[in-house]
Amino acid sequence: MKTADKVRSPCVSICALDQNDTCIGCQRTGDEILRWTMMTDEERREVLRKVAEREKKVAI
Repeated sequence: MKTADKVRSPCVSICALDQNDTCIGCQRTGDEILRWTMMTDEERREVLRKVAEREKKVAI
């Protein structure tokens, strides 16, 4: 697999966890951030789906 095909981190370099253990920058949980480098691309895609749902809730 080429590097361009790998799922990239949603990190935006605003790293701070809120009271729910969710990063205010990328919307990943602390656990998701810690495990990111060990995840498969499919697991990363699942995290990104969850991130998208979290972002919708924050926008409301």
